Amino acid sequence: MPTFEYAPAPESRAVVTIEKSYGLFIDGTFTRPKALFDTINPADESVLAQVTQAGPRDVDKAVAAARRAFDGEWGALSGAERGKYLFRIARILQERAREFAVLETLDNGKPIKETRDVDVPVAAAHFFYHAGWADKLEHAGLTPSGGPLPRPHGVVAQVIPWNFPLLMLAWKIAPALATGNTVVLKPAETTPLSALLFAQVCQQAGLPAGVVNILTGDGRTGQALVEHPDVDKIAFTGSTEVGKAIARSIAGTTKKATLELGGKAANVVFDDAPIDQAIEGIVNGIFFNQGQVCCAGSRLLVQENVHDQVVAKLKRRLETLRVGDPLDKNSDLGAINSRAQLERITRLVDIGVAQGAQRWSPECSLPATGFWFPPTVLTGVAQTHRVATEEIFGPVLSVLTFRTPAEAVAKANNTPYGLSAGVWTEKGSRILWMADQLKAGVVWANTFNRFDPTSPFGGYKESGYGREGGRQGLAAYVTTSPRTPSSTTGDTR
Repeated sequence: MPTFEYAPAPESRAVVTIEKSYGLFIDGTFTRPKALFDTINPADESVLAQVTQAGPRDVDKAVAAARRAFDGEWGALSGAERGKYLFRIARILQERAREFAVLETLDNGKPIKETRDVDVPVAAAHFFYHAGWADKLEHAGLTPSGGPLPRPHGVVAQVIPWNFPLLMLAWKIAPALATGNTVVLKPAETTPLSALLFAQVCQQAGLPAGVVNILTGDGRTGQALVEHPDVDKIAFTGSTEVGKAIARSIAGTTKKATLELGGKAANVVFDDAPIDQAIEGIVNGIFFNQGQVCCAGSRLLVQENVHDQVVAKLKRRLETLRVGDPLDKNSDLGAINSRAQLERITRLVDIGVAQGAQRWSPECSLPATGFWFPPTVLTGVAQTHRVATEEIFGPVLSVLTFRTPAEAVAKANNTPYGLSAGVWTEKGSRILWMADQLKAGVVWANTFNRFDPTSPFGGYKESGYGREGGRQGLAAYVTTSPRTPSSTTGDTR
């Protein structure tokens, strides 16, 4: 079994042990590994481990285990008792933070300073936050005044993407458990290791068997899970194409769904914006996690009279970015998650250039092995260019211009997506007006990519529906419908 060491400072060290192969986590235990496929390190293409491809029978077993826990021990717990388990999980995540950070960086390719300073701390924060709600659901305003108390749906199927494996897990599992549901979660096939390590955390926390189940596999596993007849609720984060397929598959059933899908966010810079501050926000908005972020500010809309100044300063800033070994604490950009994603990024950028955009990247030497793409700026982009309309999901920024606020709004909203947007200006009245006009679930003002467990996140149009985080995120995991014979849980004492 490979062992990796990471030393962020001379006085500290984190050691991660990766098993040669992993089974599935069902009913509180790991199954024997079978039907294995490789998960690799995108930075050097080495095999990290082999994980199990879950089949329909495995899905049946996991859902059955979740149902038993829902109808049994987990359902008998009060909200306060459920909250204690979430607090334990949060504390364990903090205690094992470096272990999770290194593993996430190895399996995903993102820089260690992002997993260490953002992904793991925010994941723990979500469990802490939702633990506090577990015994207060009747006071959360989730049902009409005087109506029935909120109750859990039952068994929740959760499918998460590869760009934020641990963080997306926390976004989904924490509110599901806080509200009394049980979970069957499928991580992305390219990044399963942090979810499997989280299964160990569930064991360490003493979580009752069957409350959380982890199934690894590809899209076939996810489809079998979503379509399982004993699943009550679905939570999915991923592509719009798959989200639409899920919506079609559950049409006419009683299943509920939360879908957080793609995005093509506009980051709007006015001529009165604090330019140096805006440059940092632009860089964070598109190059954080190599641009592999659904809410990335991939379209930069700059007011014409400051366009040249903004682009010149942006290029100077990009020349300071370091691309390289994700385990190096000084790296700003790591590796692209997979060969397939690298090929997609490359293809779309080539199309953008062929359609008339001008490409610029700072000089940087990329490693000889692994999946790498330099930070890239495309200027001269038109509204009709594919790089302005399609989600590239990589470190690629498309720059457009506008003259008036009305034109900025029209261009920002000229997309089938509606997940996020950013506004840079010194005028508070303009911020409020823009926030009201922009068709986006999240609008940042003079910042970008800032998240908090107390704030709801989600989109409109082809960016999906439902919210995650905050009180609004709890609502997706409860129901006020009449009880069924198997729905004996939901005590919020």
